[in-house]
Amino acid sequence: MKTELSNAMAVAGDKAQYDIRAKRLLAQKSILARILLKTVDAFKGMSPEDVADSIEGEPVIGMVPIEPGSTNAERTDGSVQRIRGFNTENSEINEGMIRFDIVFYVRLPFGNVHIKDNVRLTETNHKLTQIIVNVEAQKDEPAAYKILNRSIFYVSRLVSSQKERDFVNSNYDDIKQVYSIWICMNMKCNSMSHIHLTKDEMLEPYEWKGNINLLNIILIGITDELPVHDERYELHRLIGALLSSSIELDEKLEIMEKEYNLPLNSDFRRDVNVMCNLSDGIEEKAAEKATEKTTREINEKVIKNMHKNGYTAAQIAEIVEVSESE
Repeated sequence: MKTELSNAMAVAGDKAQYDIRAKRLLAQKSILARILLKTVDAFKGMSPEDVADSIEGEPVIGMVPIEPGSTNAERTDGSVQRIRGFNTENSEINEGMIRFDIVFYVRLPFGNVHIKDNVRLTETNHKLTQIIVNVEAQKDEPAAYKILNRSIFYVSRLVSSQKERDFVNSNYDDIKQVYSIWICMNMKCNSMSHIHLTKDEMLEPYEWKGNINLLNIILIGITDELPVHDERYELHRLIGALLSSSIELDEKLEIMEKEYNLPLNSDFRRDVNVMCNLSDGIEEKAAEKATEKTTREINEKVIKNMHKNGYTAAQIAEIVEVSESE
C-alpha cells in the first residue's frame, strides 16, 4: 500500500512538473509568434520574428488569477494613474486560485488589418494598439465540464479585468481586443475553430458603433499522430512535436530546428529534455502502479478462496506472505 501511494504521489509530482515545463515551452516568444500567425488575422503574412518582437515584456505563466477582483493589479498609493500589468500576487498565499496558463500583451502598430481572399489589407493609422492573449494547454478535452463554457468564462474575464487597468470609468472604447487560445492534445482529429460574436439583423439593418471583434476564442485540437509538414497543419505539427510524449528528444529538436527554424537556446533544450524524461518516468510509474494493482487483486482473490476452503488466517498469511492483520 505504501509503495502504491508513493508511486501515485510520484506520478502526480511528475505530471505537475511536466505541465510546468509544457507551459514554459509554449510561452517561448518564438512558439507564441507561430501560434499568433495561425490564429490572429492581424499577424497573417508577417514573419515569426516580427510577431515575436511585438510581444510586450515576458508572458506571465501560471500566476495571474482568474477570479473576479483578483486579475487586476491593485493600487497601493491612492493615485488615479492607470494600472499597468496583471496582478501576480504570491501564489502560496492563494494556492486554491485558478490561474491563466499563459497571458500577455501584443502590440499592433500597423493599424486595422483585415484579411480578404487571403490578401492582407491594412487601414493605416498612427495609434498604437494592443491585444491581450491567453493560451491554455489541455492534455485532452475535459470530461468534467464543456470546454467551450470554460473558454467563454476566461475570455469574459480577460475583458472585465481591464477595468481600472486598461480603461477607467466609462471609457469603454479603450477596451482591448482579447484572444483565449485553447490547445487540446490527444484529440480524434486535427482541428481549429474561431468562435466570436456575430450580428443577426432582426428588423431594418443598422450599423451600431463599436468593436464586434472584442471577444475571440480559438480551440485547437491536436491528435497523437504528427501530421505531415504542410501549411494547413503547420501549427499542429509544431505543437504536436513540442508536447508529444512519444517522440524522442533528438527528433523533437530536429523538427523544431530544421522545419521551423526555431532558435533553440540552452533553456529551451533543457525544458524539452526534462519533458521527455518526465514523460518516460510517468509511463514507468503508471505501469508499476498497474502491476501492483493487478497483484493486489490476485492476492485478494486467492485469500478469499482459501478462506472459503477452510484455511486459517495464519495459514493464509504464511502462503501469500502478508501479515495476519492484512
